[in-house]
Order: sequence, then C-alpha cells, then structure tokens
Amino acid sequence: MEEKKLDINSILGFVLIFGILMFMLWQNQPTPEELEAQKKAKQEQVEADKRAKNQEQNKVTTVDDFYTEGAGDSLKLVALKNKLGAFAYSAVQPSAEETVVESDLLALKFSNKGGYLSEVKLKNYVDFKGNPIYIIKDNNASFNINFGTTDSRILNTKDLIFHPTVTKNGGNTVVSMKLKVSESKFLEYRYELKEGDYMMDFAIRSQGLSDVINGSQPINLDWNLKTYRHAKSVSYENRYTEVVFEYEDGKDDYLGQQEETDDVAEDLTYVAFKQHFFTSILLADSPFKTSKLVSKNLVEDEVIDTTYTKAFAVTLPLELSGGEINKSMDWYYGPSDFKILNKYDRNLDEIVPLGWGIFGWINKYLFIPFFAFLGGFLPYGIAIIVMTIAIKLLMSFVQYKQFLSQAKLKILKPELDAIREKYKDNKMKAQQETLALQTKAGASPMAGCMPALIQLPVFYALFQFFPSAFDLRQKSFLWVEDLSSYDTIAKLPFNIPFYGDHVSLFPILASVAIFFYMKLTTGDQIMSQPTQEGMPDMAKMMKYMMYLSPIMMLFFFNNYASGLSLYYFISNVISIGIILVIKNYILDEDKIHAQIQENKKKPKKENRFQKKMAEMMEQAEKQKQLQQKRK
Repeated sequence: MEEKKLDINSILGFVLIFGILMFMLWQNQPTPEELEAQKKAKQEQVEADKRAKNQEQNKVTTVDDFYTEGAGDSLKLVALKNKLGAFAYSAVQPSAEETVVESDLLALKFSNKGGYLSEVKLKNYVDFKGNPIYIIKDNNASFNINFGTTDSRILNTKDLIFHPTVTKNGGNTVVSMKLKVSESKFLEYRYELKEGDYMMDFAIRSQGLSDVINGSQPINLDWNLKTYRHAKSVSYENRYTEVVFEYEDGKDDYLGQQEETDDVAEDLTYVAFKQHFFTSILLADSPFKTSKLVSKNLVEDEVIDTTYTKAFAVTLPLELSGGEINKSMDWYYGPSDFKILNKYDRNLDEIVPLGWGIFGWINKYLFIPFFAFLGGFLPYGIAIIVMTIAIKLLMSFVQYKQFLSQAKLKILKPELDAIREKYKDNKMKAQQETLALQTKAGASPMAGCMPALIQLPVFYALFQFFPSAFDLRQKSFLWVEDLSSYDTIAKLPFNIPFYGDHVSLFPILASVAIFFYMKLTTGDQIMSQPTQEGMPDMAKMMKYMMYLSPIMMLFFFNNYASGLSLYYFISNVISIGIILVIKNYILDEDKIHAQIQENKKKPKKENRFQKKMAEMMEQAEKQKQLQQKRK
C-alpha cells in the first residue's frame, strides 16, 4: 500500500489562493467617502419605505402592480433576448397568472400566459350531476398564434406573457391582453363582454410590429378544444358532438362522427365546436382563406371514457395588412339553442341538426314555433303530448286514405286472385289485367303508398326535432328527470350490448304500442295481398317485421331522449285509436264494394303514367312472344 504523504505543492497552492483573496479584500474596501454615501442611501431608503407605507391605503391597483422590474438583471435580460428577441420586454415583466371577469351569463378567466380564455363557465346551467357547466377548464383548450420574426425566430403566443387591462365601454367589459415589444409596440387580443349576451367581440391586432413579424412566413392561428361530457349518456351526447363550419359565402358542412376525420375549407367564416346542448363558435368578419379542421373521438368505452367526448382542432391562416395583423372576430360560448343562435342572423341556426331540405324547413317554421307556444303555458311533457295529438289529427286524413286503399284491395282480392289463376301461364297478361281492374275500381296500390310518403317528412322531422330541442333539457315529467335524456326505472348490474346498463320505461311503452299498431295494419295488408306464387314468403316477412320492429325500437331508443320515446308512444296509441275508429265507425265494406262496382261501369280515363305502363307491358309481351317464335 502506498504511504500517504503531505503534498508540498498543495500547501503552496492553498497559501497562494489565501493571499490573493486577502489582497482583493484589502484592495476593495470602501473609502470614507463611499461609506458616507452608503449611509445616506440607507437613510433615503428608510424614508421611502415610510412614504410607501403611508400611501398604501389610497393606492389604485393597476396592471403594473403585477410586474416585477427585471430590466436591471442584465444576465436574465440577455438570456431572454437570446430566446425571444424583441418580445423579451414582456417576459421580464411577468404579470399575475389569471385575469377574471364576469357578466350575468358568463364567468371567464384569461390566462396571462398566452392571453387566451383558460376558463369559461355558463352561470345559468348545470350538468346531469348538478355541477356547473364549464366549456373550458383545467387546460382542455388552447389558443395560439405561431409566427416567425425578422430575426429568424419561430414563436408561439401560448408560451409568452401578455399584460392584461380591464376597462369599461359603456355597460360592456373590455379585456385587453397585450404581448409587448415596448409600451407602444405590441400584439393585442381584445375581448368585449356584453351583459345578457353569450356572444363577445374579439379582435387580434398588432401595432408597430411590421419590423418584428416576418410576413414572408405563414402566420397560423391554432384553436383546440377537448369537449367535456355534460349529459347522463356519454355515447348519446357524443352522437351530437361535432365540428360544424361555414365556408364559401354561406355554405355549411360538418366533419361527421368517424373515429378521426379532417377536412380543408376555403373562405371559412365560422367554425363551431358543437357539443350536444352547448357550443363554442369562432366567427370572422372576413373569411379565412384556407383552414384545416380535425375531429377525433375520445370515447372508446363509455364506462371508462367519461370525462371528454371529442377533441377538436382548427388551423386558421392570418394575413398581414401593411405589415400588421388586424382581424375582427366574435366568440360565442353558450347553449346550442336554435332560438338563441337564430337571433344573430349569422347562419348559426345550421349548427342545430334539424335535418336537411324540407325536414329542416318543417322544424324551423312549424314544429319549433308551435312547441315554443305550447311550452309557454304547459309543462314540457304535456306539451309533447298535445303537440303529438295535434300532428296526428292533422295527418288523420292521410291515414284514412291509406286505410281506405287497403280496404279496397282487400275487397278486390277474390277478383285479383281469379285473374292470376286465369293467366297463371302468362304473367305479363295477368299484370295488365290486374292493373286494369285496379284502375277501374279506383283501388291502385299506389294510393296506399302515397299517404305513407306524405307522412315521411313529418316523421323524420320530428325524429330530428326532439333530440335537438334545448327546451327539453333537464325538464321532468312523471318519473322522468330529464326529457332530453333516457329515463331509468331499473339499473342493471351488467351492460347489454346495444341496449345499455339500465331499463327505460318509455321505449318499452312505445315498443308495445308499435307492436299493436303493426298488428292492425300488417294484418290488413297481408289480407289485401292477392294470392300468387311467392306470396307466402312475403306474408312471413311482414309477420317477422311485426315482431322485429318493436324489438329494434326497444334497443335503439333505450339510450335516446325520453321525450322522443314519449312522442312515439303517444303517436302510435293515437294511430291505433284512429284506425279503430275508421275501421269500426267510418268505413263500410258493403258501401265500398258497391262503389267499386259503380266505378267499374264508368269509362275510366287513364292518366299518362298508366298509359305509359300499359304500353311498356304490351311492348314487353310482344318481345316475349317474338322470342318464343324464334325458338
């Protein structure tokens, strides 16, 4: 083992360092003049502290009170300038973390880092658990401008410090968030919050940054939002959660319900991150040229994924004018209520899925005003029943025509069977004679189809109306707590695929009513069908549908809004009543039979369609006979 020895060189080094330190202390000791100056500065500081303490009670708090002067820290300033360039000015004066403002409808928080809304609370609404509705909270949203600078940097506003100022403009609250290069040069987000309004003015503008922002590089505005779950059924809510946007001067579209989807829109004027009953909308006074939109589903398992429904993102290009940004826009955070959105006259009513074409027109100009009228003085459950009764009575003449057509075909069945038996070896001739008899008797099968087609727009419009009716949200009726969600009479200890983990009563009642309605109508349809080859299979299929349709209804609507199931239940009960009244008190088969015989005697003028059909059938028969002769 090597013996440890004292290193003479180390001793000499320590002595030398000690000597140098002592020399520096002696060299830098203050002179009598310096000691006097320090004493005077200390006395001035004490007096300044006393004055500040005396003025504290009358001090007006401004945004500058949140700043800590850092310009004296030269090393920090140099580091910030190396990282942020001209925008180091804002970073060395950090403000408080958040700025809070409220109106009668909204409670807002603005993050001073990034200058964007970090929390949006709707004050007048709660979710299915009774908790406040937050559209933005706990970093589920971001708003960022990505841009290049003239000194070759790429910056993101979400990482930079904005300086807030809160003022009043009449009765409105104005929040100005400025990202400063100096006191006179800045990028500003300006929000103007109005009382009694979910829409706020929003503008992005720059001042004096033409020599800071690099206009030759893209300037992109990125807005992202993960939508919170607010309803009892996350899967049902997610079905109506989607991106809706307007582009090319009034056209509207949506991304759809795929697991992940995207699209590119030209001349975009608004984009809405729509949830079932609440929505976030960014509107522009002048269109964005080319925008990219993305939607991603976040609910893979509704038992596990219970916080968010979808993730939305949009990238919007910003343009410079004279080297500066000047973009006027609006924000909407509020209900997806047709009545509220329609008042803005910005085509925002298209965000509410009321159906396309005639279906949307029926909802907008008939069902929505009528239901609003009924809801003005009736409980909403009773309003649904009254509205259903009114619609069914209005459409009762259609059901009468449909049932009358079935009755005529039922009476003609023996004659139609005789025709098919007579021409069993000539199907074309049998069809011609069948058509001729039905035409003379005024009992065309088309007469039964037309009433059904007339009812279809009403049926589909109501199917769209009830899930979109904001007025039904959290309105109770009988055992139902919320007409906009499913009702529950029993909770299952397990989950049934396509059905759920609960039992809803209204879908059961609606399924029973549909079964008896189909039993009445399908039985008559089977009886009215002429006997021919293949008809037993057709009859079996119609019987299967009589049982299958109620089962499909039971499974499909178990997670749907109970208001929709209530409508179908009442609608089918009324339809059963109308059919029974028509069958037992209005229609007389003897009179119908006599009328058919009278119609046969009258010369029947064929319309253009019937003539065309007869000509086609004759032509087909001739072609068939010609082919047989050639053989």
